Amino acid sequence: MIDRIIEAIEAAQTIILHRHERPDPDALGSQVGLKKLIEATYTDKTVKVTGYTEPSLAFLSEMDVVTDDDYKEALVIVCDTANTPRIDDDRYTLGQTLIKIDHHPEVDAYGDISWVDPSMSSTSEMIYLLATTGKKQLMLTDEAARLMYAGIIGDTGRFLYPSTTEQTLHVAAELVRFNFNRTDLYNQLYETKPAVAKLKGYLLDHLDLSKEGVTSAKLTEAILSRYDVTSEETSALVGTYGDVLGIQAWVIFVEEPNQIRVRLRSKGPKINTLAARYNGGGHPLASGAKVKSWEEADQLVNDLKDICRIYKEGKEE
Repeated sequence: MIDRIIEAIEAAQTIILHRHERPDPDALGSQVGLKKLIEATYTDKTVKVTGYTEPSLAFLSEMDVVTDDDYKEALVIVCDTANTPRIDDDRYTLGQTLIKIDHHPEVDAYGDISWVDPSMSSTSEMIYLLATTGKKQLMLTDEAARLMYAGIIGDTGRFLYPSTTEQTLHVAAELVRFNFNRTDLYNQLYETKPAVAKLKGYLLDHLDLSKEGVTSAKLTEAILSRYDVTSEETSALVGTYGDVLGIQAWVIFVEEPNQIRVRLRSKGPKINTLAARYNGGGHPLASGAKVKSWEEADQLVNDLKDICRIYKEGKEE
């Protein structure tokens, strides 16, 4: 599969890279990291990245200006996106050839070539393997290494999550040999604005743990306005309840115009099938979804309690 992807890259003169909407470090790390690898290896090719430039992650990279004409006879590669509705920039269908590279469980089987491996910690880890393990290897650079490393630490929670494997640590060890400032990168990824820190205090102050080991929080537009925090900035709060004793799974609802965003996390019970029932998806222990009302949000919480109760009963047996 890696050789097929490299052959497609070699055959294309123009390559346009996509990833999912509301990008996280892995989405950008894999998308822009792959761009840097291709540019360093094939200096005659035109390589562009498209999608919304997330201000809080602009230190990783900003997006290029991509026109409709750029897609003529182009190779399009979509990174880190399990289903087509989540692809940022719906022009991904305008190219000549489409490739999917992703580590999420398969939701939509799209692309002329599809490399999906849920055993990988991140799509950034897959991009490193794409560059280093095929018949034709791509040229690694300091900037590509910085981006892939950011993606790996982002999706592994700095190597905390169970998705971290021996291979993941080996890849990370290879990447840190390159010349980029890890301290600056960690600070940029994890420093918290005072307003977000105060909202984190609100979440902890309103902790209510159910007998099933579930807690939930509703961040209404009024609360976000009171703390002067945007919906996008609440992504930094998703792990707030992770260290609390007794919690098996948690959900944070964030009110946005016309929808309520759902951030689901778990310490054991699988939650991605639940997310799929509510217009979302993701990993077994980290998923996202969308609901249309607070009543639907309450139903999701009840469903999550059922999942955790069954999980707990199974462990006790």
